[in-house]
Amino acid sequence: MKENNLNIRMATAEDVPVILQFIQELAEYEKLAHEVVATEALLHTMLFGERPHAEVIIAEHAGEAIGFALFFHNFSTFLGRTGIYLEDLYVRPAARGVGAGKQLLTHLAKLAKARGCGRVEWSVLDWNEPAIGFYESIGAKGMSDWTVHRLTGEALDRLADQEAIESVEAL
Repeated sequence: MKENNLNIRMATAEDVPVILQFIQELAEYEKLAHEVVATEALLHTMLFGERPHAEVIIAEHAGEAIGFALFFHNFSTFLGRTGIYLEDLYVRPAARGVGAGKQLLTHLAKLAKARGCGRVEWSVLDWNEPAIGFYESIGAKGMSDWTVHRLTGEALDRLADQEAIESVEAL
């Protein structure tokens, strides 16, 4: 997909270093850099290993990688179809304004339609007004009646170990 010297392409294993760079830059922008523990080795395994868990598309302008979108399939029981969940969308600040964000989302929309998906969805930080405005400009609707919940770290470990704990207590 090319527009104004803009190219959107599927990432390859050789893109892992730039993908990690984009993740780190996005985390810094979101004031969450301290949470990034991803490594090139981990991304290589998760994105391009024996069983890839997510996919990445890269935006290039004049041959230089300027942004990415990382996504995976989810499933809607109500629709009875898969969807695409956009985990991250990022365009480097110096490259904003060339249309890369819109082209990445357009590519995902076309991919979703080609794969028979019922929707594309994502989360956005509530303070990120530029992103929210951009998403609304392309027709996305905020899901204000839904909240995101996350189980991670010690809470995830505790719940995962719950059955083992209950089995021991039952003795």
